[in-house]
Amino acid sequence: MDDTRTRILQAAGPVFAERGFRAATVRDICRRAGVNLAAVNYHFGDKQKLYIETVRYAHRLRVEQVPLPKWPDDAAPRAKLALFVRTMMSRVLGADAQPWQPRLLMREVLQPTEACRQMVHDYFRPHDEILLAILDEMLPAETSPTRRQQIAFSIIGQCLFYRFAGNVVSLLVDADTLAADYAPEQLAEHIIDFSLAALGAHPPLSERRPAPDESAELARAAAIPAGDETDRAGEGIEGDHFHD
Repeated sequence: MDDTRTRILQAAGPVFAERGFRAATVRDICRRAGVNLAAVNYHFGDKQKLYIETVRYAHRLRVEQVPLPKWPDDAAPRAKLALFVRTMMSRVLGADAQPWQPRLLMREVLQPTEACRQMVHDYFRPHDEILLAILDEMLPAETSPTRRQQIAFSIIGQCLFYRFAGNVVSLLVDADTLAADYAPEQLAEHIIDFSLAALGAHPPLSERRPAPDESAELARAAAIPAGDETDRAGEGIEGDHFHD
């Protein structure tokens, strides 16, 4: 990517994340990037196109930082689902993201512009199709498309909850419990257990006694080291990424 174009995107990200599309100014972005207004016109055409490209840039960075795992063709569906959820939680709460990245993406989802349509086309829909394909292996053949999609939304919604409602969670749960039980990997394991139980792939949660090494077993089934996602995930709900 052209160095000037990248500098503009990197400067635009924090400005759009903090102020939103309307309040942000191209002049301020240019000042931060160390370029003139003509550079923005040359590389992006106008402010709206710059904003759309900045949102796409933010999401692309998260996907590159935490890519979807590669699983073998014979991986069990529950192992695929577990790895999918861990990846989503690492992207949502990962400490390796620059603060403006998740903040800008949250703003765009809550206050959508044309950039949201681009995100759906480029990223959300392909990931939705991956999750639906996993669910196809786990649900009865007669499950309707609407029901399948609602189940997929329920799984994704659990992951997004801890980003969108992180501040509320930190007020409801005491600090010691947050530190002990709400790290991203722990939340991922809860979502996996809850979802698999709802799908009938695990016993009900009230009866479930997960083996200590089950997570590692699922990771090995998909040829992904069990500790990788934990390392990427960072601290927990009490970390700065929950207060953007």
